[in-house]
Amino acid sequence: MKKYQVVGIGNAVVDVITQCDDSFLEQMGIDKGIMQLIETDRAQLLYASMKDRVQAPGGSVANTLAGLGNLGLRTGFIGRVHDDALGKFYAKAMSDDGTDFVNAPVPGGELPTSRSMIFVTPDGERSMNTYLGISAELGPEDVPDEVASEADIVFLEGYLFDKDKGKEAFIRLARTCRAAGGLAGIAISDPFCVERHREDFLSLIENEMDYVIGNEAEIRSLFQDNDLDADLARVSAICPLLVCTRSGDGVTIIRNGERTDIPVERIVPVDATGAGDQFAAGFLYGLATGADMPTAGRMGCVAATEVISHMGARPEANLLQLFRQNGLA
Repeated sequence: MKKYQVVGIGNAVVDVITQCDDSFLEQMGIDKGIMQLIETDRAQLLYASMKDRVQAPGGSVANTLAGLGNLGLRTGFIGRVHDDALGKFYAKAMSDDGTDFVNAPVPGGELPTSRSMIFVTPDGERSMNTYLGISAELGPEDVPDEVASEADIVFLEGYLFDKDKGKEAFIRLARTCRAAGGLAGIAISDPFCVERHREDFLSLIENEMDYVIGNEAEIRSLFQDNDLDADLARVSAICPLLVCTRSGDGVTIIRNGERTDIPVERIVPVDATGAGDQFAAGFLYGLATGADMPTAGRMGCVAATEVISHMGARPEANLLQLFRQNGLA
């Protein structure tokens, strides 16, 4: 038995949340209802302006690992934080949630710890200002071989693909895991990231990945056939396992050429944040525990449904109990 069932690699981002009114947004020059990437000076200014802030460990793959921890799997996270207050908070919070944070906070790190400052107005709109900071500097030297080789499954976050050393970290993790008999896969994360690196993305999926997870827009961005079925066919031809989520239209899984379509019940979300992250948690739980594809897909849907029923990107209910209630465990 290996030490880890799932190891993730991704952005280690602290979510910092505060409430404000529209006049505050206007005063600070914050565009309402969207996510913006910001630089260091702007990040420090906005962070200092936040009153009664609430902090939580965030990041897409880290959210997925939190879901897997909720389900009782042995997990590890490869990420980069500074040894500042936010970095120490992030590392401790991940460990407290049951996930090994395998990289110690970097003493005297080149940049501050990454953070997403989220301003919530009375109408529920979330205006996000994200500073990538030290997290975006993650490279192959941050990937311990003893962690990669001790993982049954590794899960990569597409957002880290914007820098060459992020790509090198992905390849080192995937190859080391696969050489030891594990599976490697990626969450595409963002169609705009694909736009910037399409050729490299396709090469990674074809040559290094055992599975790929993405929503409809992300899957369609890979080959741009303007026809979802055609795009699904082309992606599944280069990767043994493809998982495509389509919001209220269900989920399509193609494994070794065999297609499974899973319907879902349309519901109005309280907060859609983290839906894709928790779908991945449910699906990877099924994959790690040997479930068939229809069951793993339904597990993903149950986990996603739970997280959109409340505020926040991480599950609040016991997911394993929900699986049992739905005849899945």
